[in-house]
Amino acid sequence: MSALLEMKDIEKSFNESPVLKKVDFSVEAGEVHALMGENGAGKSTLIKILTGIYPKDGGQIYWNGQPVEINNRNDASKLGIGVIYQELSLIPTLTVMQNVMLGKEESKAGFVSARKMRKRVSELINKYGFGIKPDAIVETLTIAQRQTIEILKALSEESKLIIMDEPTASLSTKESDALFGIIEQLRKDGVSVIYISHRLEEVYRLSDRLTVLRDGARVATLTKEQIIPAEVVRLMIGKELSEATASNNLTTSDKPVRLKVDNLTKKGIFKNISFDIHEGEIVGFAGLVGAGRTEVMRCIYGADPCDSGTVEFEGKPLARKITDSIKNGFGFVPEDRRNQGFTPLLSIERNVALTNYDTLAASGFVKSGKEKELGKEMVDRLNIKPNNPLIPVGNLSGGNQQKAVLAKWLSRDLKLLIIDEPTAGIDIGAKEEIYKILEELAAHGTSVIMVSSDLQELLRVSQRIIVMRKGEIFTEFSSGKITQEDILMAESGILTKEAGKDE
Repeated sequence: MSALLEMKDIEKSFNESPVLKKVDFSVEAGEVHALMGENGAGKSTLIKILTGIYPKDGGQIYWNGQPVEINNRNDASKLGIGVIYQELSLIPTLTVMQNVMLGKEESKAGFVSARKMRKRVSELINKYGFGIKPDAIVETLTIAQRQTIEILKALSEESKLIIMDEPTASLSTKESDALFGIIEQLRKDGVSVIYISHRLEEVYRLSDRLTVLRDGARVATLTKEQIIPAEVVRLMIGKELSEATASNNLTTSDKPVRLKVDNLTKKGIFKNISFDIHEGEIVGFAGLVGAGRTEVMRCIYGADPCDSGTVEFEGKPLARKITDSIKNGFGFVPEDRRNQGFTPLLSIERNVALTNYDTLAASGFVKSGKEKELGKEMVDRLNIKPNNPLIPVGNLSGGNQQKAVLAKWLSRDLKLLIIDEPTAGIDIGAKEEIYKILEELAAHGTSVIMVSSDLQELLRVSQRIIVMRKGEIFTEFSSGKITQEDILMAESGILTKEAGKDE
């Protein structure tokens, strides 16, 4: 094999903070090269430089041995670099053929030739056994089928290198196996693949080589024979971090059970989810992308329906409707806080009021004095900066936006808070403030369920950690010492299901 792509000494900084530090990365022709690393390791930034989304600050990119400059997505496409992101870029109301050929329509005498386009797309579908029809409307297809359309788009551009970012996150085992078959065929045809994943079993099955990034640096490139799961986990975390353990003694609370979940199931998403949480307890939920954590929390809160199972709150059945959840003292901070957690054009005080109209209103009218008083109280209590309740939440920093979302719920008589990725995109100082807020809530009796992909965060705050894998609870860490390595190995299915349980 010869080097198709070589990235040498790639550097990138944001606001003078280095995120890539002289990274070397290469891909051979017809090779599947996996890229792994914890969140924030630099994987996405490296790929965005390769695809022309970010400019590099230093280093050189070579394509077939020749130096190249990739300044935009079009430059990457012309070289033959295709990319399939987790968020698919398809137009749902168009057909498979129209999505694949969009922007590169075959023409004849100045007119678009539907026959030529259908022939081209059909040839690709048949060659790779995609099992979809060119005239099928995209919105009628499964996630797995839509993903194959993205691959078709790349192949129609004669891509020599296809980048796949967590491609199996939303796929079933059967659908994943079908994708692996397609990747094998691509390899045979000489098409290279950069495979980004947290799933070690997939990486071992598919890749010829694996590169591990940590803290913006390349720490290792391994051949298939050198890939040992436990060693890969250690490379991702680093020795200095693997020794970090939970700050709290991971013991089950002896206080009354506040929430009891029994065999909660949503077909194709998660199944047989059972756990409980005690008064004043913080329980962390770990798991890889697609494990089902967010979906379980949305079902418990009542935002989404599920097929079977029960939820009890303080010993009574819960209807699992948002209105009932709020009446019972639930708070819910979603993962996507900007689109789901607050109204950006409204002020802090008005956002806080949105969850408090039952107490602020009299005879159907909101008392503006009470609204202002509550807004000022929450701004002071949570140290929201700037200290002005009239500022639109959309104008705040990420950390202060998250405080504003929390303020909506902390202004009520809160008994249970579900918080999803509490500090994503937040600076270190603001993170500590959020952690202290959660710990203070627990100290005053509020139960907290925290979904997080940040392992240090889980260890820092949680009293118990439940690990989900492929839609099921895989294990629970409830006593003794626990390290980031333990959690990562459980997320990847390396640690046995019994390893985290009390002996």
